[in-house]
Amino acid sequence: MPKVFRQTATLAAVATILLALAACGRGPGGDKAKDVAATVNGKDILLSDVDRIINQQTQGQQLSPTQLAAARLQALDSLVQREALVLRAEKEKTVPTDDEVTTAINSQKMQMTAEEWEKFLKENNLTEQQLRDEAKKDLAINKLQEKLFGKITIREQEITDSYNSNPAQYVNPRGVALSDIVADPRDSGGLFKNDAKSEAEAALKINSIEAQLKTGADFATVARENSEDQSSVRGGDIGFANEDDLKQNNFPPDLVNRLFNTMKVGDITEPIHFPDGRWIIFKLTNRQLENKPLKLEDVHDQIKQALINQRQSILKDALISNAMSDVTVVNKLAESMLNDPNNLGGNQPVSAGATPSASPAQSTTPAANASPAANTPAATTTASPAAAKPTPAARPTAAATPHPQATHPAATTPGASPKR
Repeated sequence: MPKVFRQTATLAAVATILLALAACGRGPGGDKAKDVAATVNGKDILLSDVDRIINQQTQGQQLSPTQLAAARLQALDSLVQREALVLRAEKEKTVPTDDEVTTAINSQKMQMTAEEWEKFLKENNLTEQQLRDEAKKDLAINKLQEKLFGKITIREQEITDSYNSNPAQYVNPRGVALSDIVADPRDSGGLFKNDAKSEAEAALKINSIEAQLKTGADFATVARENSEDQSSVRGGDIGFANEDDLKQNNFPPDLVNRLFNTMKVGDITEPIHFPDGRWIIFKLTNRQLENKPLKLEDVHDQIKQALINQRQSILKDALISNAMSDVTVVNKLAESMLNDPNNLGGNQPVSAGATPSASPAQSTTPAANASPAANTPAATTTASPAAAKPTPAARPTAAATPHPQATHPAATTPGASPKR
């Protein structure tokens, strides 16, 4: 059965792109011959690019010599695979037009002011042309994958067979559906309106909200206007959960008992104080006291999409393997390690200039999902324009957040995380 509580979705929750700025006009200095980690059909991949990826994955955390060696091999594999896919994209004629690249870049620039954009480029030692070159590669890979995925066909019999072979997976379980309104004493950094910034403010705010609800104010409307939680955009809807899930997320036993027994659908609780400091008012929006099997028609589209996703994952791996068979790779980093096994090729420190900027590692780029890194052991990240703009996501982490969500496959509404 799927997890009952969703984890917070980081923006762009899939693969990240612009893996490195390989051979894109590095500044002077250093011996380039020593900095070449590998070549793909004669094209250099620099060790500085490999180290940039590692820095962004580790956020500058110091690695031991053996950890660094392993990380470099992993990151280099991803870059080699990416170059192989770019060459395949050129062969398959899926290279984007200049207008498509411009559109992708502009979609990122629109999220920033001109000053922020220039700052981003400067902090990451980038030029507009370098950014365009890398975005072009990522878009080419993405179009190559989409061309392949367009050939996928899922037969109705496959859907039926999947449904019949996994009956326990397709069940509406016993549980309750809830909405919430949250007053959080932590400063959200402007993420939420009417933001409480202290325990005293949070207590005053939740009492005021309770008074509004007692006068008949619409719960969803009040949640949208006042709740300090991601569920506010859904009118407070946090989905479906069973008793164990509620208890694991610090719901008081008395509240759990009331939700499943004495409360009626539509009832609203008093403000509940949770261990992480937040005050929460809950509304019971639905209750199911026994497990109920879902019909095939209820989950048909979800099963179909799951089968498509499985097929895509396999095809991505096959595409990488096939593209790799078409190129000649010289892995100089691996060779240096084999030649010097006790020192793993010298284990020189992370290349100069590979230090990442303050926040790029959590970003996406103009061609999200185009990278092979999402399907390799070394999923990598690189500087992206979107990351240069500070976001409220840096809000302090709280303890367990009681945010139930739908536990059955038919549920599609995204829920908030129980633990932030």
